[in-house]
Amino acid sequence: MAYIPPHKRHLKDSERPMLMPTPIPASLTPRFNRNVGLRALRSNADWIGWKFYSNLATTRWFAVGWNDENGDASASHLKPVSVEPFEWRTGEKPLILVKHNLDHSVEAQRSSCASIVENVLPDLLSSFQEARAEIDRRICKDGKLTMVARFGNILFQGRPSVNLESVTEDCLSKLKRTFHTTVSASYAANIIAEVASKIGLDFADVKDSYLVKLSDSTQPYSTIFCKCRVNDGKKLQLYKIELNPVRDMVIDISCLHTDLDLRLALSHRRILTSIPEDDMCCIRYLIDSAVVDPDVEGGLRWPFGKASGGNRFNVIGMWHTKATAYANASVRLKVQHADRFDFITTYAEASNEVFLKLKGIVSGLLDQNVEINAISDMLKDNLVLIWRHFLRCEPF
Repeated sequence: MAYIPPHKRHLKDSERPMLMPTPIPASLTPRFNRNVGLRALRSNADWIGWKFYSNLATTRWFAVGWNDENGDASASHLKPVSVEPFEWRTGEKPLILVKHNLDHSVEAQRSSCASIVENVLPDLLSSFQEARAEIDRRICKDGKLTMVARFGNILFQGRPSVNLESVTEDCLSKLKRTFHTTVSASYAANIIAEVASKIGLDFADVKDSYLVKLSDSTQPYSTIFCKCRVNDGKKLQLYKIELNPVRDMVIDISCLHTDLDLRLALSHRRILTSIPEDDMCCIRYLIDSAVVDPDVEGGLRWPFGKASGGNRFNVIGMWHTKATAYANASVRLKVQHADRFDFITTYAEASNEVFLKLKGIVSGLLDQNVEINAISDMLKDNLVLIWRHFLRCEPF
């Protein structure tokens, strides 16, 4: 029988590998004498499902709008939903936190945004300082800080010991969770057709790009990201090489007055500007060997035996993204369709995604003369924008 590469095999549901769910790091020490969240201490070697975290990265979850207008916390409950790729990996339906009645009032918006600023600001300031320190400590100085707001649903894994109709924040904080960024095609289309112009964003660009992820045997806790485009000859062309983005802060927020949840994340990436010639030849060999194939997951395949460059570099995954971007001085909106495949887990997923890069906040953080109140006001303004235009969607 002819060899069939993993990304072209079509498995029956009963044959799909049941992979362990991605663990969420446990929080270890309290911060700022508050009970709303905990700080996770990490080592350089701490990475989870190819999601890399920096030293002392902050990872938290909390909910806003938990109680109803009468102060009744029982208005919130867990609901099982069907998310096919997630069920393949975990063998169970995930749960989402919902309320019986959504509140789209201005008062609910004001209260929720103020609560998020109060909870997030101390973490943002401390994570930024540690991210800058980490960049300065590294030999590679071409680090770039990015703050992103992502929209989707927080999926809780595992059944709590209490009834789904009666859950507490303490109970939920102990469950594993995943932030699922897939949104409906109609939601993504509405963001392009209505929201972008309404909030004062101008068209920036459209990009059709590929990301090839390489493992490096000399750096087991880093991944090389090769950013590529397809040239006129339908061959993959390399234009940038980076080390994997490193997460400095990830805060997931269940927004119970809206249809979608929110993730605020701060990360830094490192562009590789000086690569030994032998290493560069190996990397280019892997990129040049790729065959562009829209019929396979990730959009790329490699002839048998050519997904490895010597004994050092190996292809471990690829993404094909088609993204449309809009921007102004303070934010950059990206609406994209992403098709991903991971050789390690043989996991594939295609999704529509919408996210905002909060450029103004990063610029403010980098300005040594800026005051904390100014960062707080920028964060609040961004949250009001997000609440009004990005968190309302048809039911999950």
